[in-house]
Amino acid sequence: MTNDLPLAGLLIVDMSQFLSGPYCSLRLMDLGARVIKIERPDGGDLSRRLYLSDTEIGGDSTIFHAINRAKESLAIDLKNAEDLARLRKILQKADVLIQNFRPGVIERLGLDYKSVSQFNPRLVYASISGYGAEGPWVKRPGQDLLAQSRSGVMWLNGDEGLGPVPFGLPLGDMLAGAAAAQGILAALVRRGITGKGAHVETSLMEALIDLQFEVLTTHLNDGRRKPKRSDFRSAHAYLSAPYGVYPAADGFLAIAMTPIPKLADLLEMDELAPYRDDPKSWFSERDAIKAKIAAKITTKTVEEWLAILEPADIWCAKVLDWNELMDSDGFKVLDMLQTVKRDDDVTIHTTRSPLRIDGMRPSFTRAAPKIGEHSAAILEEFGL
Repeated sequence: MTNDLPLAGLLIVDMSQFLSGPYCSLRLMDLGARVIKIERPDGGDLSRRLYLSDTEIGGDSTIFHAINRAKESLAIDLKNAEDLARLRKILQKADVLIQNFRPGVIERLGLDYKSVSQFNPRLVYASISGYGAEGPWVKRPGQDLLAQSRSGVMWLNGDEGLGPVPFGLPLGDMLAGAAAAQGILAALVRRGITGKGAHVETSLMEALIDLQFEVLTTHLNDGRRKPKRSDFRSAHAYLSAPYGVYPAADGFLAIAMTPIPKLADLLEMDELAPYRDDPKSWFSERDAIKAKIAAKITTKTVEEWLAILEPADIWCAKVLDWNELMDSDGFKVLDMLQTVKRDDDVTIHTTRSPLRIDGMRPSFTRAAPKIGEHSAAILEEFGL
């Protein structure tokens, strides 16, 4: 199916490392593009040693394997004039270049957009930074936790009394990579019309600001009041009770936007009577309301509550852990897992693309490469 994918035939040179840029090229690779990953000969991408646990496979971290599957690795010493010359020749034939160096580094290498576009004007060039190209934060480390800290997003997570709570995933990295992929695809469409390349730029901060567009719009138009999370089982700083997650007798039940009168009747809760006809209290008194609901939910199992609430069209769900998720028919029917392998018998169980093209989800069998695994073949292919 690879040759039938939308980006088949496109060559992407990925000079990025860690997460944001490699996530961008992973998404494009899943759509059929060929990705040549540029790595330092002495150690390669730093994420090869970025361990989420003590699990190491084939000498590399699981995170490196997850985000670099099916890519090719070309070892290039960027301080070596001959290696730089080889890279420039490859870039002459590339369709896309992705880089996430700190601002200033790529210019010193002579591989900034202005320089590269002179010998390849059709190139779509993507730059991902921590905080953009200007301003007082430019030279600060573009690391996800630090970007989350500066973005305001931590004040939307967790209960009000907990202080700032970071998300348990590298949101800035993933969202910046996804935004860059969108920009690249749009620039490729324009190039197909005009023949002209483009410089696509985004940053972790811009992606995190965009993530908050709904609540920031509210904030900007309600007198700039600070968001106030619920003190009890908070799930959204701007939504009223019952929105949240509640412990049941044998697990946890999530309840989304639901009118209090309808929920009170289904739960048989007379104690919610004071709030039935006062929708404003569903926000102003949300902690008290949610505490009463929580006490009631503990009296039955999750399945017992689902049997009552779902037929009444209440938006609710059992909170699943990963094992429950993977055992569920809803997960299995998506066919989101695959096994990839490498010539040295390294085998990785990982996820697949979130997209389906013409009814088919792209699938690849090749694992993430060893450092410089494809150097000889790539250099021979390009006459180097």
